[in-house]
Amino acid sequence: MVRRMSQDHAALLNGMQKGWDAAMGIRYLRATLDELEAEIVVSDIHHQQYGLVHGGVYAGWIETLCSAGAAMNAMAKGQSGAVGLENATSFLKAVREGTLRAIARPLTRGRRTQVWEAEIRDGAGALVAQGKVRLMNLERGEKAGGAEVSP
Repeated sequence: MVRRMSQDHAALLNGMQKGWDAAMGIRYLRATLDELEAEIVVSDIHHQQYGLVHGGVYAGWIETLCSAGAAMNAMAKGQSGAVGLENATSFLKAVREGTLRAIARPLTRGRRTQVWEAEIRDGAGALVAQGKVRLMNLERGEKAGGAEVSP
């Protein structure tokens, strides 16, 4: 059973940014066990050679949000976190500039695996990308990539 944490953890997640997430400029607006919302202001670092947002930005961002939500849920059950197993992201509309907003929500939250979905929309509300991520919950002491994962 998942403990319900009604508080918003957006500030905590924003304070933990590093690596790819920080480089992309992801800013969490809301982060609860049931929904995460974040935005990115598009700049040159997000573009591929044609001046469009690179599909990897969408896939990575969707995995980031879904992973954060799954990890929060796993930790609420006393587990140490969650790691991605599969990411299926569809790119639906080309974008060159503006602010993009993403929302991720759980589809299933099981004892060992979770499935989350996310969508990314442009400033006008048009759907730009959508995806599903399947994740595995890690028990305390369980290793991922040869090292123990801890909250």
